[in-house]
Amino acid sequence: MLKPFWVDLHIHTALSPCGSLEMGAPEIVSAARKAGIDVIGIADHNTCDNFPAISEAAHGDPVVMPCIETQSAEDIHTLCVFPDFETAVNYKSWLWKKMLPIKNDIDYFGDQVVLDHCNNILRQEDTLLIQGSGYEVDQIISKVQELGGLAILAHVDRASFSYPVALGPMPVDYPADAFELSRRINSEQAAKWREDYPGRIFIRSSDSHTLDTISRANCTKMMLEAPAFDEIKKAIKGEDGRRISWPWG
Repeated sequence: MLKPFWVDLHIHTALSPCGSLEMGAPEIVSAARKAGIDVIGIADHNTCDNFPAISEAAHGDPVVMPCIETQSAEDIHTLCVFPDFETAVNYKSWLWKKMLPIKNDIDYFGDQVVLDHCNNILRQEDTLLIQGSGYEVDQIISKVQELGGLAILAHVDRASFSYPVALGPMPVDYPADAFELSRRINSEQAAKWREDYPGRIFIRSSDSHTLDTISRANCTKMMLEAPAFDEIKKAIKGEDGRRISWPWG
């Protein structure tokens, strides 16, 4: 039987230099529980190293998905969602073959902190995470899908780090699995995006860098049998009755 589940696939932790240091493992889990969100995706910039901390802190409530917000050579962000942590790590290994060894400037960009589930600091990531990789967006999408993941063009409505800003309107048959709209968009604007791209799947994510934006209002309701990757993949592809239940009514 299908039931509604609230899904937010785009949450940053203290590992992202633009993420607040309040974005620790217990804090993110607590905020998601209070908001009634069933699935969260931990999507730091170009890495997945804080997924284990959030997953262990959650103990399955909410379900935690390993994700990576990848920045392409064109400075386009793609939300990459993986079926398991091992696959995410394999993807990261491929991605970092073309990451430049630019050292993070903590005073300018912010801390990049790898944590355990109790917020003990395991290490600081020295390589600057908010940089374009050496791969073009098409290569990134192809690799994610080759690994069995979902490749979603991130915050396509934003004036920075989005496909339309870098390359213009998305082709009708562009191979991304879905397009993500940001929490800043209203229902009328969302309807216009759907009108402009008929037949394409849109999701909404919080892109949270602070705890106060973790909310049902900023994510997507999906009709699923269970809060699991395979079910979410079916909903995004419109298979077996699973579907996106539009969060703006």
